[in-house]
Parts: sequence; structure tokens; C-alpha cells
Amino acid sequence: MNRFSFTAVASAALLAVSSPAAFADAALAASNGCTACHQLDKKVIGPAYGQVSACYAEKDAKKMAANKAALMKHVIEGGAGVWGPIPMPAHPQLKDGAKNAELVKIIDWVMKDVKATECPKEFKRKG
Repeated sequence: MNRFSFTAVASAALLAVSSPAAFADAALAASNGCTACHQLDKKVIGPAYGQVSACYAEKDAKKMAANKAALMKHVIEGGAGVWGPIPMPAHPQLKDGAKNAELVKIIDWVMKDVKATECPKEFKRKG
């Protein structure tokens, strides 16, 4: 087996054992319009998901729950000043019902499955 074939087989094997939920939650982020401003590993209009993961990471379960609640509130209500001067628009349609459950999955995916990068210096946690 040549090197290319081995790499292709190894990549396929990794995809086969990867969490289907991780792909589903990335799809949820895309279907809810999140990827218009956010990408996995680079800042677009808003921070990269890896930056969000890095800035809100906590080992303490209570603090992590509080961070997730803060993210939920920020996404639903919008606001400015956390990641710099560009405001995040409010997304009130994600407040209730099935869409709120999707937002919970997206935030859990960002915090659990997205590889944390570096928390940028412009990040200023509120609250």
C-alpha cells in the first residue's frame, strides 16, 4: 500500500469512528446561520469556535454551566464589547422550543468537541 492509499484509508477510518453528533451539531450551527459569522478555526466577523471554546473553558462543572448559560444569553440577546467593537445581533428565535434545544446542542458542541485555540486579548468577559 502506498503512502497516499494509507492516508486515505486512515482518514476514512477516523471519519467512521468520529461522533455522528459532532457532525450533526456542526450542521445545526450552519442551518441556524451561525457560520455566516463564525468558523471553526478562524475569526470571520465573530470569533472562531476554537476561540470561544478557549475563552469559556472551565474544569469546574459549576463554572462551566455558568459559562454555557452566559453564551446562551449572549446568542439570544446579542450585544457588544465581549469580543471587540462589532456587536453580535440578537437571535430571539432561538429562545424557546426546538430552536432553543438546537442552541444548547451547538453550544455543547463548541465547548466539548471543538478544539480550543487561543483566547484573544480583546476578549472581555461580562458578568
